[in-house]
Amino acid sequence: MRAAVAMIGLLCALEAAPANPKAGSVVNDGYGDLVYVPAGAFQMGDNFGDGESRDRPVHSVTLDAFYIGKYEVTNGDWRRFRDDPGYDDPKFWPDGRPVPKDQSPYWNDARNHGGGTPDSDAYPVLGVNWDSAVAYCNWLSAKTGKKYRLPTEAEWEKAARGTDQRRYPWGNEIDHSYATYVSGSGFITAAAVGTYDGRKHGDLATHNAASPYGAYDMAGNVMEWCQDWYSRDYYTSSPKKNPKGPQTGAYRVLRGGTFFVDAPDLRTYRRSAAWPSFQAHRMVGFRLARDP
Repeated sequence: MRAAVAMIGLLCALEAAPANPKAGSVVNDGYGDLVYVPAGAFQMGDNFGDGESRDRPVHSVTLDAFYIGKYEVTNGDWRRFRDDPGYDDPKFWPDGRPVPKDQSPYWNDARNHGGGTPDSDAYPVLGVNWDSAVAYCNWLSAKTGKKYRLPTEAEWEKAARGTDQRRYPWGNEIDHSYATYVSGSGFITAAAVGTYDGRKHGDLATHNAASPYGAYDMAGNVMEWCQDWYSRDYYTSSPKKNPKGPQTGAYRVLRGGTFFVDAPDLRTYRRSAAWPSFQAHRMVGFRLARDP
């Protein structure tokens, strides 16, 4: 009897997981929504001619299917890792050395909605270095049995702009109703994730700024770590299928611009990079990727 019940449960689970998800389909393993990006080719790089030489040449890239976080990893998400005994387990950390919790520079900073302050769960976690982001992915993989990781640079760009080579996730024009970025000389910091979802938030009237696959905040808010080592000239020798960046390097790729830069730096093809150990900066966060 138990075997029959187990078999019925297995069949139901298989029926609930479609073999061919639609673009933008949402899954959730209990740690936040992810949206589906189907396999296929897209044109990667600056097709407008208004970027830097490191953003070119435009080249065709074919990717396997993947999921990417609908939102950036939030303080609420990060707290589950921070408060879990697994945080201090060296096996989750790339170099086997957990970053001490008291070295998180913005965790207790209310002005920047740090995760240790009230009403901050919906804001992106700030000041997380590359090692910490990878450790979170490894911990999440162990918790869920799914393969979580940082997106490759190519995956990030496809998830942000789709296959029509748009300048920004929502199209080719930008103003402050689409994203958080520099506006005057006053203090500015990250917005709660998903703020620009087309609804009115307080006094802020917004456009729907989702990417073609339904991911939010892929322009502005915080820069996001990618899996790859960075090379300025990588596009000249990048593989045509599933590129994963150079084998070695000094810097890791960051994408998406930030609330602290001007609009041109929010373009979907704009490339940035930083030291992997770079932590004490309030403009850096990350977004998850997951294998199907």
